[in-house]
Amino acid sequence: MVTFRRKGFHNIIIKEPVLADLPHPGPSTLMDVAREAGVSPSTVSRILNGTARVSDDKRQAVLAAIAEMNFAPNQMAQGLKKGRSMTIGIVVQDISSPFFDETLRGVDDGLKGTGYASVIVSGHWNAEEEADRIRLLLARKVDGIILLSGRMSDQTVLNFSTQRPIVSTGRALRTRSALGFKMDNEHGAYLAVHHLIELGHRRIAFISGPSNNIDAIERLAGYTRALAEAGIALDPQLIVEGNYHEASGMLAMNRLFDTHQQFTAVFAANDLSAYGARLALYRKGIRVPDDISLVGFDDLPGSSYTTPPLTTIRQPLYDIGRIATHSLLCIINGGETRGEVPPLELIVRETTRRVR
Repeated sequence: MVTFRRKGFHNIIIKEPVLADLPHPGPSTLMDVAREAGVSPSTVSRILNGTARVSDDKRQAVLAAIAEMNFAPNQMAQGLKKGRSMTIGIVVQDISSPFFDETLRGVDDGLKGTGYASVIVSGHWNAEEEADRIRLLLARKVDGIILLSGRMSDQTVLNFSTQRPIVSTGRALRTRSALGFKMDNEHGAYLAVHHLIELGHRRIAFISGPSNNIDAIERLAGYTRALAEAGIALDPQLIVEGNYHEASGMLAMNRLFDTHQQFTAVFAANDLSAYGARLALYRKGIRVPDDISLVGFDDLPGSSYTTPPLTTIRQPLYDIGRIATHSLLCIINGGETRGEVPPLELIVRETTRRVR
């Protein structure tokens, strides 16, 4: 501390600067994080945008440095510098469906830590509406699009991908700007029906999806193949079309009863249809699985909690969303996409039993 006195003035005290009085240093930079973690700045950047292929130790070192230094990258500034909006467009078909909820959860987790935000729109299973929604997303300058199922043709998707990268589920695509993941619906349906046949069922009803839906067509093919391999004649009277919603499953079940067909098991083309079918059986006083066995398709989160818990075909919905997101970010950042979606599998719970 320095003091001095001048005539006519009171004492003036001037403090010598100490560390606590210095201006607070600016926010941590990407270079600071890289230095603290002992890696290159580019490695930190690639870990942040989700495209890095590094060891777990190195990744953990970077994440620890980010947490310790309270590093918050200015994603908008980085995006503007690269000519990006830092937003991803997501087209779902039914925003109220638990099927898409689970996939969106995977997308959301896939975006964590990348600085990207999502814009979600719905196509309502209508090809023209899907195209309009994609045009809307393109007008908002999204950096890429995730298309969850849909009715658009592959060629239309490829045309849009010339403007922004697109990753789509429910179709097989692989170009520099478009990638598609397709599940083996035919094999999944085969597994479901084969399970029932192994339990001794030979009269197996099928609540299908819409006749113009490719997934539904493939699941019908799997149903047909399983019957043929077992030497069971296909009975068209046991096939009733639904639309993948709970109400259609209930109505389809009632139509089967109205035809007075005899059957000991029901395969529903998705879990929501199975829920509706289960309600129809309950109202008829028919016990599941004591009187009729029931199998669904999807393994939605609620299927573990139905009464009784539903036997079904598991689609890795969460993994599909997460892998689709990672793949899109790889395309945007010029990386390679190698994500593989786990296969479908039969999940046996308590709605199926051996024929007595």
